[in-house]
Order: sequence, then C-alpha cells, then structure tokens
Amino acid sequence: MAEHRDRAAFIVLFDHFAPRLNAHLRRMGADAAVAEEIAQEVMVVLWRKAALFDRSKSSVATWLYRIARNRRIDLLRRDRSALIDAEDPALQPSGVPAPDDGIDARTREDKVRAAMALLPADQLALVRLAFFDGLSHSEIATREGLPLGTVKSRIRLAFGRLRKQLESDAAIDVD
Repeated sequence: MAEHRDRAAFIVLFDHFAPRLNAHLRRMGADAAVAEEIAQEVMVVLWRKAALFDRSKSSVATWLYRIARNRRIDLLRRDRSALIDAEDPALQPSGVPAPDDGIDARTREDKVRAAMALLPADQLALVRLAFFDGLSHSEIATREGLPLGTVKSRIRLAFGRLRKQLESDAAIDVD
C-alpha cells in the first residue's frame, strides 16, 4: 500500500483496523463520536504517511494504536472543558441578596471607618497604603523612608487597635 498507493490494500487495512481502533478508544473512555473521529484520523494518517512506517520498529497494529492513543491524549489536553463541573456551586450565580445584607454591610463599613478614624495618623497612613493602594510592606518602607520593621510593627499595632475597637463595638451591639 505504501509503495503504490494501493486503494484495495488500504480498504482491507481500513476494514480490519478502523473498528478495532474505535472499540479500543471506547474502552479508553472516549464517547462514540470522538472514538469514530479519532479512528478516522488514524486511518487518514495511515493513508498519507504509510511510507514513513518502519516495519523494523513495530507492527502496523502497534503503530496505529500508538497514533490513536496519542490523538486521544492530544484531544484531552485541548479540551479542558471536561475538567469543569457545570454543577459546581462556585460556578452558579449567586442568589439574590437578602434586603438586610446591604444594611449589614453598610453598618459594618461605618464601624470600620469609625475605628480607622481613631488610629494615629502614622498608622492610618500605612494601613491605607497597604490595603487601599495595594503596596507591599517593602514598597511602603521605601516610599515613606521608614525601616521595614517599623512599617510592619505600625501596621500590626493598627490591626490590634482596629480589632479591639471593632470587638468592643460588637459587644455593645449584643447588649
């Protein structure tokens, strides 16, 4: 077949290997359509590249099954959608927020703003740079001309004060 492009020989090979490749691919987990498509592609490779086949390296069957396996792997690598579970709760739209959620969020924001207003100016400035401007501690230290340890300790102190203030507000709300 390889030397003379013998169609009759190809038909014999096709009739023999195509159903076997299809069944093999199905056993590997491919659905019927994918298995059929890959089997067809493998047979096209046989027709086009038969001259490249080296009988000393493997049998025709081994060569064709290896091509089928590799095509299946390539298809799986390209099709990442199979890895996504459409029923995953993270992919579901969020529900309609409860009416009191917005009120709770605004109340929380007001309390955080009030607690931040009580921070010393040097701590407040560093917290804003870190959390509102997104700067790293090293960037803040360079920008403000402060040692890195000072930046870290002031931010840590600010968080301690914020936590203490917010916890005392929460205790008041419960009472």
